[in-house]
Amino acid sequence: MEFRTFVFYFLSAILVFAALRVVTLRNPVHAALHLVLAFFSASGIWILLQAEFLAIALILVYVGAVMVLFLFVVMLLDINLDRLREGFWSYLPLGAIVALLIVAEMGLVLGGMYWGILEGDVPQVEAGFSNVQAVGRLLFTEYVYPFELASVVLLVGIVAATALTLRDKRKSKSLSPSEQVFVKAKDRVRVLQMPAEKND
Repeated sequence: MEFRTFVFYFLSAILVFAALRVVTLRNPVHAALHLVLAFFSASGIWILLQAEFLAIALILVYVGAVMVLFLFVVMLLDINLDRLREGFWSYLPLGAIVALLIVAEMGLVLGGMYWGILEGDVPQVEAGFSNVQAVGRLLFTEYVYPFELASVVLLVGIVAATALTLRDKRKSKSLSPSEQVFVKAKDRVRVLQMPAEKND
């Protein structure tokens, strides 16, 4: 088995395992850590296919977005943050294992490219080829309908998250512009005449 095939199967096995743990774990912190590991593994596979832009976008956009999403989940579900802080050390072993796996994946992929071990039968492109331009052209020509559908799904998610946070009727003061335009100063302002006091 050549090195590229070994790295691919290694990353794929971790990706499948992490994805399964995301949907089977009951602890949201552990699920988020496994989701980060799954995204890192998928980006390593993208790098093997020489799609560097997609790999970096997966890490920067999705890993960052997942952490923000996790914070929103913590806020929406009213998870007791004091209890989470108390159990910080219990999350440390899993966090260390995930971090070590991520470092190992980066070492395999980047080290293999540095030493030329991963040179395989992936078709090479000319020097002026741009991954970003190719992805953009495909997104807005062949895959424009799935792209628009994804944006609608994200919009529905935003509306649903907002609706979940506003479940209870909150007593908040509101303004009515139609009533405000008829307000007169004499109805709202009262001038008081106060005698001056002399200090001895």
